[in-house]
Amino acid sequence: MSKVGIIVTAAGRRRYFFPEDVARLEAAAEVVWLELDGPDRVFGAPPEDPELSARTAEFVRDLDALVVSYGSVRITDEIMARAPRLKLIGDTHGDRFAGRVDVTAAQRRGIVVSDTTNGSSDPVAEWALALAMIGLRNAGALFRRIVEGELLWPDRTVFLDDPGYLRGELTGKTVGLIAVGNVGRRLLELLAPFHVNVLAVDPGAPDVLANIYDLDLTDLDTVMSRSDVVINLVPQTTETTGLIGAHEIGLLKPGAVFVNVSRGAVVDTDALIERLTVGDIIACLDVVEPEPLAVDSPLRGMPNVFLTPHIAGVTDAAEPRFFQYMVDEVIRVLAGYRPRYRLVPREN
Repeated sequence: MSKVGIIVTAAGRRRYFFPEDVARLEAAAEVVWLELDGPDRVFGAPPEDPELSARTAEFVRDLDALVVSYGSVRITDEIMARAPRLKLIGDTHGDRFAGRVDVTAAQRRGIVVSDTTNGSSDPVAEWALALAMIGLRNAGALFRRIVEGELLWPDRTVFLDDPGYLRGELTGKTVGLIAVGNVGRRLLELLAPFHVNVLAVDPGAPDVLANIYDLDLTDLDTVMSRSDVVINLVPQTTETTGLIGAHEIGLLKPGAVFVNVSRGAVVDTDALIERLTVGDIIACLDVVEPEPLAVDSPLRGMPNVFLTPHIAGVTDAAEPRFFQYMVDEVIRVLAGYRPRYRLVPREN
């Protein structure tokens, strides 16, 4: 029987590693645990801990698969060298950036690396759709007016020049997606009933996606300039930090809605504020830079801005999926099938 090792804090195990999924894995393999002290969530780079690295190197010696999560040290080439049977290293909460795994070293050794942080992709896609519709209906501005005491009811002509009246329907609009990864592909499914035209920019997307989802792959300038709604889904890397700057924001056509459920640093906040001050676009932002949003940020008071506090992927229903998907992945790879959530070498 194959042997699978799991490294996680005890608190993380209680929160994310649900018994029914542990049982599924135990039915397919011998499962051993290296439980660590620490909280259920750990932000930032894995700790540099020589003692824990030595414990990890001993722990992996006879494993066929290794699953890491909060609390684990980085799985280096030296640690992999101690595990000649290792076929898979999986990270349940790596944010698709392999902070806990040296992917290049794993690839050299023929070890598959998978990441199932896409367990939260569904709620992010749902919230992106919701923000697009909120923006098109100018609902944020109307909400502000209601809570400030306006009746907004007896005289319905008050709405005749409102963006939500003029451009409020999603059906038939052109939607631009910046990246079509896990979130983007789920969002495309959600958009299908609205019969939208989709433009997308993603240098890593295979051409076949255009036929599968009936979209047009293009460049960033085209997405920004020709879309009624632009939804930013791109992960933050050194290449994408500041990707959407003054030039790109300036390309948004009057009346456009800009949605960001990615990371705030992908967008030049000052440039976005400058364009929003003109008043001819609407922004719906789940993420900003810096976070949390400063109490004196102009974004807080702008009627054409709808804000949420980085909640897109944060739901109780999503939490079991991180390990659930990883169990599927481990069983799949150990059975000789290709992984679905493979990571390839890239920047950290």
